[in-house]
Amino acid sequence: MPTIDDLLTIMARLRDPARGCPWDVQQNFDTIAPYTIEEAYEVADAIDRRDYADLCDELGDLLLQVVFHARMAEEAGHFRFADVVSSICAKMIRRHPHVFADENGRVGNVENAAAQTVAWEEHKRRERARKGADDTSVLAGVSRGLPEWQRALKLQKRASRVGFDWTEPGPVIDKLQEELGEVRQELAVGSNAATGAEANRLRLVDEIGDVLFVCVNLARLTDVDYSQALRGANAKFERRFRRMEALAAAEGSQLDGKSLAEQDAYWERAKAEDKAGLL
Repeated sequence: MPTIDDLLTIMARLRDPARGCPWDVQQNFDTIAPYTIEEAYEVADAIDRRDYADLCDELGDLLLQVVFHARMAEEAGHFRFADVVSSICAKMIRRHPHVFADENGRVGNVENAAAQTVAWEEHKRRERARKGADDTSVLAGVSRGLPEWQRALKLQKRASRVGFDWTEPGPVIDKLQEELGEVRQELAVGSNAATGAEANRLRLVDEIGDVLFVCVNLARLTDVDYSQALRGANAKFERRFRRMEALAAAEGSQLDGKSLAEQDAYWERAKAEDKAGLL
């Protein structure tokens, strides 16, 4: 059975300037990064679908991304794949003192998963301090490379540590209504020809951003995974829209060219079938 060494050898061959693949050879960290993000999402999708055969395949694709980055780093003299493995092993042991004994043979204690989350963040804070990071904000270390919805979630969780948080969903819903009202206001202002179009667009972007930020907060306080909820909404829309197309095709027509009212009638039929478990 192939090993990780075989995969490393394959990647080195693909990156060989003389005998490798032209596409692989011309890639760099910037061009590969979007694929890394995409593969991580495909792993999450396979998990969401409980398709474990596909999960195995997608995890392989994600592992290839790690190997690809490590190979480019080795070529540039930054680090090797072995250094990546060594670094993560050391980090896991360091951040789990309740599992692995320290140099004095002592093992700490963590009561539950919530306590471990707090301890994990404290370990990260100390590590940043040792590296000389001078940002002492409770928001320090929240990566700017995260998808924005996920960054919003992390920022909110960090702020909640010092008590800057709602304790129940009700006030968040009120805030959401307030933000939607501000979006409506900007849309109304935008219809005024005397208003600067670009300035209004920027304000509208700002207000819609507030709505999305509050939606993340609502999901957090109701213990709903924002990403999972949105994936579900996307899947539901796709399922129902495809049924709309099928209904139109069964009548010898297609959606394109039909009025919105006619399309909406198809949508209501597809929605009813979906709710009845027929799709």
